[in-house]
Amino acid sequence: MMGRGRLAAWGLGLAALAALPFVYRDPYHLHILVLILIWSFAYTSWSMMGRFGLVSLGHGGFMGIGAYVTALLWNHLGLSPWIGIPISMAAAGALALIVGYPCFRFRITGHYFVLVTLALSGIVLQVITATRDYTGGSLGYTPNRTSGNKLLALQFDDKTTWYLIALAVWLFGIVVWHWVDRSMARYALEAISEDEDAAAAAGVDVTAEKLKITLLSALMTALAGAIYCQYQMFITPDTVSGIAVSLQMVFAAIVGGLFVSLGPTVGAIITILLAETLRIGFGTQAVGWDNLVYGVLLVLFIIFLPKGILGSLLDRLKPQRKVPRAHEQEAVQVVRPGA
Repeated sequence: MMGRGRLAAWGLGLAALAALPFVYRDPYHLHILVLILIWSFAYTSWSMMGRFGLVSLGHGGFMGIGAYVTALLWNHLGLSPWIGIPISMAAAGALALIVGYPCFRFRITGHYFVLVTLALSGIVLQVITATRDYTGGSLGYTPNRTSGNKLLALQFDDKTTWYLIALAVWLFGIVVWHWVDRSMARYALEAISEDEDAAAAAGVDVTAEKLKITLLSALMTALAGAIYCQYQMFITPDTVSGIAVSLQMVFAAIVGGLFVSLGPTVGAIITILLAETLRIGFGTQAVGWDNLVYGVLLVLFIIFLPKGILGSLLDRLKPQRKVPRAHEQEAVQVVRPGA
């Protein structure tokens, strides 16, 4: 019955979300919702690794590759995003394997792995900035507007269309999260995060399992970058790549709830609303303030709410099992038939 109730709740929630743009059509609020859904998908992609102790600061690089490769292929080669997005995802996946294999093969873990991924994110940012003749550098880059088939170019002016696309991508991320959560890979990765040697002794292929979850996470993050680029139609190195974007992913996933499927979505709501509040309230004077607030809140949440907002809330809502006291246990007698 609990399973049916949960499915019914999900069904009603999705139906309400799908009907929302047809009932409420305010462009600005739909724009905010589209951003929340896209970034929720990006944060969920990061949490695929993060929940198993694989803390990566290189996902800003994967997102940047997804965004820039898709736009460059469209502008310079005329390749439709329907072709460019898979190519950008393949590029991000290849980079993830190139960096991940030696790290996992030679047991580069913990803060050493964090530093390697940090360098990866910084390198991608520098490459995008340095190749300004092609990418526009720090000034940003704009995919060419199409005068033909908007579906082929994946360019739509209607916020409702983009909302439905973002909703579908977000739902895809949730489905993949649950698929991993219910697969045997979850138990293998949890065993690895606890003790790699014990997991290997039990027959787990440590390197292969880590590579698979890293590849999946990188592919999804690149997809998030490509969708963001197609929606915004303008990207800069600071908005889709680099260390700041990676740290934003870490913050959102941890604050929302790293071990809950909707935790990254809660984190996205916080980050997007915080950025918009600072932008509207302080304008250009608040540039960079969001990163400062992220850092302070991240420290506070790690100390006081390590399971995040949603994770802590679900723990409180779970029924507490009453543990009998010692004298109550002694008073309980089991009477067998015929005794």
